[in-house]
Amino acid sequence: MLPHINYLAVIAATLSTMVVGSIWYTPKVFGNYWMKATGVKPSGKASDAVVPIVVTVLVSFVTAWVLAGAVYLSQYFYHGSFLLNALATGAILWAGFTAARFVTHDAFDRRPSGLTILNISHELVTVLIMALIIGVWPPVLP
Repeated sequence: MLPHINYLAVIAATLSTMVVGSIWYTPKVFGNYWMKATGVKPSGKASDAVVPIVVTVLVSFVTAWVLAGAVYLSQYFYHGSFLLNALATGAILWAGFTAARFVTHDAFDRRPSGLTILNISHELVTVLIMALIIGVWPPVLP
């Protein structure tokens, strides 16, 4: 069985990650703390952001695509509200894969716990918004 995926929803969910990240890591929100905690110093050159942005878009597309497939499978097995299944699936996948891996890696890297909390919180918001988009825009079944 192959999951049915709405690729327009996947693209919209992918693009939403850029909006969330742009707001989350702006200096007036959490950007100043993030730069201080990571030791990142902005160069002031826009060209320095090209590679990280391209990587973010590609990785976000993979995340949105996998999430859409997992949501379809969740819906197939549990039925009920597609939106609620999407949000629950997103939260569970975030906790089991994203948050758990961040905590493990950051503990070994000895990163400040505040940075870990900031980054996993960002990922939670990102995944839940992706899930919301996918959940309100289900695939058309044949």
